[in-house]
Formats: sequence, structure tokens, C-alpha cells
Amino acid sequence: MLARMRVVFLGNDPWSVASLDALNRSELELALVVTRVPRPAGRGSKLTPTSVAVAARALGLPLAEVETVRSGEGLARIRGAGADLLAVVAYGEILPADLLSMPRLGCVNVHFSLLPRWRGASPARWTILAGDQVAGVTTMLMDEGLDTGPILLRSEVPVAPEDDAGSLGTKLAELGGRLLVESVEGLAAGEIVPAPQPLEGVTYAPKLTAEDRWIDWSDDAGAVGRRVRALSPEPGASTRWRGEIMKVLRGEPGAGEGDAGAILGIDGTAVAIGTRAGVYRLLEVAPAGRRRMEAAAWARGTRPAAGEHLG
Repeated sequence: MLARMRVVFLGNDPWSVASLDALNRSELELALVVTRVPRPAGRGSKLTPTSVAVAARALGLPLAEVETVRSGEGLARIRGAGADLLAVVAYGEILPADLLSMPRLGCVNVHFSLLPRWRGASPARWTILAGDQVAGVTTMLMDEGLDTGPILLRSEVPVAPEDDAGSLGTKLAELGGRLLVESVEGLAAGEIVPAPQPLEGVTYAPKLTAEDRWIDWSDDAGAVGRRVRALSPEPGASTRWRGEIMKVLRGEPGAGEGDAGAILGIDGTAVAIGTRAGVYRLLEVAPAGRRRMEAAAWARGTRPAAGEHLG
């Protein structure tokens, strides 16, 4: 039965690829992979396909690169695929009701949080910002709300002290691929019964804005560290140094004290910065117009004077 089940996959993000790979290795039939059209990226603004498009071509899967699935070619291609189920992973577009009701088994979404906590676009980043000790993945049947559909499966992973958005996202993506196949197979076999989300514990994880990237050195060292990790490896947390923006890409809270934002000195490979409570040890930075480098090398090159501050 599973081999005859036709699945249409929708995804754009690099974190979508693990789920696509998992479906491709399963007994399910991938009838179509849908992703957005190439967009300008990089220094030369070269048209660049999504990570999903690159992976689909490498696997020899039928591919549709479309502007939208709400109408036009995107909707027509999905309708023509005759899908029993839509699998949606980090696609980034709200699906209309007629599309949600099109496949006989509905639309299964992989969401990178333990719903109902962290509904929205950036759950991994907010998990780190909030200092959560546990993260996870939820599969759900999609409805017209924002991550409000009934739950199929959930699975947890610990958040390591050194995890940033990149490493945590990779863990969640791999877990999501396994959970997606298990969810689709269980749903098709009638072995999984969708359960409504709890009414308690709802939180939201909107996309972080440019303003959210700024480090506030009057926070404590732990909060500074969480912001750096939540924004790493990209786009990076921001601070100011001698009037220019500098990105802080890696660091760690440390012992000691000093004025908020004050450069306290080089400590081995790190540069110690004062905060409201504790010291934050810069390990990697990217000064304006330059590539990432060790913070100690940056400090030796710029030779901060006594009393100079970041921020």
C-alpha cells in the first residue's frame, strides 16, 4: 500500500533536505517536489536555486520551481500530481484551504519545536534565546491556522550549551526526516490518530528582525551568549566598534566583572567583555567589511585603548 502512496513534497530551506532524503529512502512514492523559483543571492546577486531544488535534481526527482502554490502553475502542478498526501517542511507560504483539502490524507507538516511551544517561523532561534533546555520536532496535520493543526508525533532532543541555531537546526532536521516518514506511514495505516494541540503553553517564534540582532551589553553574560548562539552562524549578532558594525559569531560566558561593553583584555584566544553580570568571552568576530576571525587576532590588530567599549 505504501509503495502506491503518492506524496508531493514542499520545501525551500536547507533544513527541508533531510526530510526529502528520508522520504526518498522510504517505500513512499515522491510524485513531485515543489520549491520556489531561484532568487538572487551572494555578492553578484546570481540567481540561486533553493537547497531543495539542488537536492531534488541530484536525486533525479520530478521538480517544480514556482513563485507560489496558491494559484497558477504551482497549484496546477500539485493538482496534476494526484497526491495522496502533501509533506510540507519549511516551505514558508501559507497554504489555502482548497490546497489543504486536496489530498485524501491531508497535509503533514514538520515543525521544529514541541508544539504548542514556539509556533511560527523561527522556532530554533527562539528556543535558544529563551534558554530552553529541551527542543524537539512535531509533525501535525495542517489547518488554516499558524501551526495550530492536530499533532501526529513529537520527539525531544536536549539543547547542548554550545548549540547555536545552525547545530540545533541540523539536529532537528535529521530528527524531522525520521519523524515525517513514521508519521506518513502511521497515518496511512490508520495507526496514528491526530490529537488536538493543548490550549496551554502556546508561545510564538516570529522571524527575528534586524533590531533583534543587536547585543545589549547591559544584559547578563548568559543572555548575551544566548543571543549570539541564536543568530549564529548567520546572520550573526551585531555590536558597534568605533562607529562600525561588527558581528559576534561565537563566544561564551565567563567569570569576572567589568563595565557593560567594556573591553577588559585578551584572555588566551578570547577577548573578555564586561556585561551587567559576568564577563562574555568573544571567540570569533567579523569586523565591518572583513571575514570572520579569532577575536584575539582582531583585538591585537585594533589595539583597543583602556576604557573603550563595544556597543
